[in-house]
Amino acid sequence: MTLLETERLIIREFTNEDTEAVHAYASDPLVAKYMIWGPKDFEFAVVLKETGQLIGGCGIHISEPGQGEIGYCFNPLFWRQGYTSEAAASLLDFGFQELNLHRIYATCRPENVGSAKVMQKLGMVYEGHLREHMWHKGRWHDSYQYSVLKPEYELQRGRRK
Repeated sequence: MTLLETERLIIREFTNEDTEAVHAYASDPLVAKYMIWGPKDFEFAVVLKETGQLIGGCGIHISEPGQGEIGYCFNPLFWRQGYTSEAAASLLDFGFQELNLHRIYATCRPENVGSAKVMQKLGMVYEGHLREHMWHKGRWHDSYQYSVLKPEYELQRGRRK
C-alpha cells in the first residue's frame, strides 16, 4: 500500500471501508461541479492523522513519459484549512522524487478560484487559458493550466527547508 505522510495528513490508497466517506463529498454538487472523474495512475485517500477521518482524495496521473498531472478533491467541510495544499505538495514530492518526473501540471475551471490559489501556493506557473477544450456534463469547459518543472521544484523545496 503506497503511503505518503505530511505533518497533519496520511495519504494512502483507498480501501472498501472508505466508500461511505468518499460518497459523502463526491456526491456533493458543489464538489462534483469542478471534477471530471476518471482513471488515475495513483489515486490516494487523504485522512486526518489525528482522527483517522477521510476528508478527500488526491492523485497523480502519468500523462506521458516524464510528465504527470495532479488532482485533488476534498469534502467542503475541510476547504480553506490548508489540507489541499499540504496534500498537493506531497504529490509533487512523490512525483519528482519517487516517479522522477520532469514536469507536473494541473488544471482547474476558471471559476474555481480556490484550486487556482492552491496551484499558485505550490509555486506552479500559470501556463494559460485552455478555451472550451473539454466536453463534460453537456457543455464545453475552459481550464486554467499551471505547471512546475523539476529544477523549479527543487529550488523552491530548498528554500522551504
